[in-house]
This record gives sequence, structure tokens and C-alpha cells, in this order.
Amino acid sequence: MSSAARWSVAALVVVAALVVAIWPRGDDAQAPSYEDRFGSGGGAPMSVGADPDALSALRADAALEPCPIAASSTPAADSVLAGITLECVGDGSRVDLASALAGRPAVLNLWAYWCGPCAEELPYMQQFSDRAGDAVTVLTVHTDPQQASALSRLVDYSVTVPGVQDADGRVAAAVGAPAVLPVSVLIRPDGSVAKVLPQPFRSVDEIAAAVEQNLGVAA
Repeated sequence: MSSAARWSVAALVVVAALVVAIWPRGDDAQAPSYEDRFGSGGGAPMSVGADPDALSALRADAALEPCPIAASSTPAADSVLAGITLECVGDGSRVDLASALAGRPAVLNLWAYWCGPCAEELPYMQQFSDRAGDAVTVLTVHTDPQQASALSRLVDYSVTVPGVQDADGRVAAAVGAPAVLPVSVLIRPDGSVAKVLPQPFRSVDEIAAAVEQNLGVAA
């Protein structure tokens, strides 16, 4: 065999080895997903198109508190939340935010089921809601289309504060929140924004301090 022929054969062997190395294997489909490897804060997420019966069962398991309803106070015409009506995560009813929150200071907590810092913060939101009682409305705002996943996470976290589903990010856009999670929005009784806090709270006392400083309510 000539030298040129030997080089050709060697080159073919190298090419064949490379093809074998990169060729998809049958077990690749079983490779762990990102969430399998790094976690997402709870059980496997359910799709946005979850079966209504499954969604109803999750709502029963979550046992969230009812979403706020329109108060006797009339929201200011320039309320930052005017015109925003969202679905209540707990029961599927419709919530006109400006009307439902009028007349009482509120904390809106923007989160998503896959958000790690949100998982740490939400139990503190629950504790603050329990402490504040009727003095402050605490409402979670789920910003991902996977509503069933949100319910699963809330069950995992033992969080029962009321929440709304906002897959289109209408609340974030209305208050000018940055594209991070979690975000807490402190709303005055007249519907104006007192403060947007794009940060995770590390304790219930941190939440209470922020509410007292920006809304003047001690809890």
C-alpha cells in the first residue's frame, strides 16, 4: 500500500470515530432535564393546559384564602391598577384589582413557580399576612402561565394567602417592576404605588419594616 493510501485509510478511521462519538444514543432521551438536575422548588410542574378536574383538585388541596372583593371605597381614577382584571388562583373567579384593593394598603408579591428565592420568601409573606390581619392585604401575583404548577408549589410551601394569575405580566408593567423575581409592590389605599422592591425578603420582620416605612402601617 502506498503512503498516500495509508494516509487516506487513517483519515477515514478518524472520521468514523468522530461520527460514533457524536451520534445520538438511544438513552439520550432519558437524560435529566434542567429542573431534574437543579430543582425548581417542588414536585413536577403541570402544564398550562391542565385538565380542569386536576386543577380543581389542586385548588382544593391548596385551600387558598379567598381573593379580595370590591370594597365599598371607590378606587381613584388614576389608580395604577385600573383596568386590570385577573383570575383568582384559588377558585378561578375574576378579580378587578383596583376595586378589590381600594381603601386598604396592600402588598403585591410577584413570583413564579420556578423561582428559587420566591420559594424562600413566600412563607414569610404568609407569616406577615397572619400578623397584619385586616390592616394590610397581601396578594400573590403568579407571573408564569403554569397556574397548576403555582398551586402545586403553594401546597409544598404551606402558603394559603390569596393570589391571582398574571401570565402576561400586566401588574409588573403597570407598576414599572424590573424583569426579576420576586418583586414586592407596596400599594397605598388610593391605588398609587408607594414602593417597588425587587428583592427577596429574608424574614417576616423585614417585610413588616418595609410596610411600616412605606405604608405607615405597623404589624
